[in-house]
Amino acid sequence: MARIRKVDTKPELVVRKLLHAKGFRYRLHRRDLPGCPDIVFPGRKKVILVHGCFWHRHECPAGRKVPRSKPEYWGPKFDRNRARDARNAQELAAIGWRLLTVWECELSNLETVTRRLVRFLR
Repeated sequence: MARIRKVDTKPELVVRKLLHAKGFRYRLHRRDLPGCPDIVFPGRKKVILVHGCFWHRHECPAGRKVPRSKPEYWGPKFDRNRARDARNAQELAAIGWRLLTVWECELSNLETVTRRLVRFLR
């Protein structure tokens, strides 16, 4: 697990590249916001989270995979991840920030993701 990156993941870099190509400028990983969001637009009070399906338990096939070893460890870990994500989203909303979550599996269709991003930021 030491090789699992927290920042600059491949899905995050893809989303950042799409945003930059559309002319949007952003800040990265603001630690003063709940959950240290991946991409932040301070002037718009909007944040984008890029979630890996496995770690954040998306409803896609990758998110439903469960490691065979140590199920007593992984089950509670995944539950804590989901609870933390929900808590961070709630705290961001409470202080007036809007949130968009982009899932790793959605990046297989870049046109759709680009449209969602632009619609969210306009």
